[in-house]
Amino acid sequence: MNILIDAFGGDNAPLEVIRGSAQAVKELGVTMTLVGDSDKIKDCAAKNNIALDGMEILHAPAVFDIHEEPTTLLKQHADSSMAVGMQALHDGKGDAFVCAGSTGALLVGATFLVKRIPGIKRAAAAPVLPTEKLPFILIDGGANNDCRPEMLVQFAIMGSAYMQNVMGVENPRVALLNVGAEETKGRELELESYVQLAQAPVNFIGNIEARELPTGAADVVVTDGFTGNVALKLYEGMGKFMAHQMKGNLFAGFTGKLAALLILPKIKALTKKMDYKAVGGAVMLGVQKPVIKAHGSSDAIAFFNAIRQARDCVAGNVVQTITETVSAMRSEKIGGK
Repeated sequence: MNILIDAFGGDNAPLEVIRGSAQAVKELGVTMTLVGDSDKIKDCAAKNNIALDGMEILHAPAVFDIHEEPTTLLKQHADSSMAVGMQALHDGKGDAFVCAGSTGALLVGATFLVKRIPGIKRAAAAPVLPTEKLPFILIDGGANNDCRPEMLVQFAIMGSAYMQNVMGVENPRVALLNVGAEETKGRELELESYVQLAQAPVNFIGNIEARELPTGAADVVVTDGFTGNVALKLYEGMGKFMAHQMKGNLFAGFTGKLAALLILPKIKALTKKMDYKAVGGAVMLGVQKPVIKAHGSSDAIAFFNAIRQARDCVAGNVVQTITETVSAMRSEKIGGK
């Protein structure tokens, strides 16, 4: 299996990308293709004594700046490492693509270079988030601000395929993010989506309120990209707030520090559970090959886990499962006419 990775995406590129890729070659049984300026990649590896065994380099002279308009990726920045990498993915030069660059540009590239799965209305960003129990997937996490009910149904199908095939959750519970549990709550989008989700080939359990997200009440949480991104940012912010408060309170004074030492293993376990590095990134679901959006501040560990996530998507046949389910639904609709 060959994983393409944007060697110049993110705040810590290319060094941390190369380090994470080298670790992936050793531990995950994959080969890597580093996409970016060939000379800079080789110089960085040499200066840091990193062997490039199991890694090829696909030259791309430019880097897509995160401040650029996402749609310029296709023409003005077609020679960037992000665009070249996704074009290579489409052309069959790799099995998946990992990038820590601009989310908007990555979505544009995934949609127009990698291409959507036939029948899929929109590709969606799907971050995996921690809970008291097992992680859940939030879809859409910010790719599509305006959605229609049929799009949310497809999000549910895609999220279910990921949770079952990659995370190993049998018959994933799908919930609709809403302002109340009753099926009569919400805007027109939620009201109609509820009806359609109840008829879709997923394990729909009804509405879920935002306060239930951390409890693990659902495995797949479906919503439009605007609401999903607000929920995601609040989730991340509260995690940082709680960690800061816990650190400030527990380590205040001699007795606090003494008590903290006694529960240090539990603190570390909680910190690990909340750490985005352990997940890897948000998968872009709905396109013909796996595309993983790594966090912009990813270090080698985070890149390694994003590569692992990409490998698991390929091995779990997530794209094939989504394709077959959507195709079957389209056939049923055609047959019913």
